[in-house]
Amino acid sequence: MIVCEEGQEQRKRQNWTSQKRVDIMQHMIAPGSMNKRGYECSQEDTDKLPESKRQKVPALASVIVEAVKVDSLQRLCSSLEPLFRKIVSEEVERALSRLGNTKLTSRSPEPKRIQDRDGRNLQLHFRTRMPPHLFTGGKVEGERGSAIHVVLIDANTGNVVQTGEESASKLNVVVLEGDFNDEDDEDWTREHFESFEVKEREGKRPILTGDTQVMIKEGVGSLGELTFTDNSSWIRSRKFRLGVKPAPGYGDSFLIREAKTEPFAVKDHRGEREFYLLLC
Repeated sequence: MIVCEEGQEQRKRQNWTSQKRVDIMQHMIAPGSMNKRGYECSQEDTDKLPESKRQKVPALASVIVEAVKVDSLQRLCSSLEPLFRKIVSEEVERALSRLGNTKLTSRSPEPKRIQDRDGRNLQLHFRTRMPPHLFTGGKVEGERGSAIHVVLIDANTGNVVQTGEESASKLNVVVLEGDFNDEDDEDWTREHFESFEVKEREGKRPILTGDTQVMIKEGVGSLGELTFTDNSSWIRSRKFRLGVKPAPGYGDSFLIREAKTEPFAVKDHRGEREFYLLLC
């Protein structure tokens, strides 16, 4: 009888121990019952934690918006990269060209004042102002449709040179960068002037077509029929200038400084009608 009671008591203790283990395991598995370190943590305790210590889960919408922003930025950078590369390449080439011209000038310096053997300071000058805008395919004209005149003067006196070999010279008409900002009363070398000349883009026709040479007689000449074939939006200043310089074979026995006009923009003829409508 005593043995039976001891066995029953032992089974009760085993059952109680097993039940206790089950209760403990269920309590541990219950969500939110323990924190990261294994200690019990109620929802009330969690609410008491500072905002900075609570786990922040970003909303799905904000994640999508951020992803779209990153993708758009990458696409923008990819589209702008060729443009930046082209601009940098052009600027580097221009800088190298000017550096080379400077070195040439330093090896064979020209006099500060451009004077011929008679002590005259011969300079070409445009007598006609240019309009602010021209259009591709249209006639190149001065303000109010006027002809573009150029003269040869002696800067020492301000008079037009009407006699002598130099008063009947052939000139080449060229296109210059709009940012050739040297003042007309300043002197520059032939190399410096030519460093601002604009050549046609690869695969394009010459920028200026028509009568690209002009003869001056008694120190006066007028430009002939000229037409721009390309706009000026692709160069840094977005503007051109016209320039004239002695043609090869002329000016070998005398020095003549080149001339340039005011800067002006050249637009595609497709926008000419809209431009005049805006003016009206």
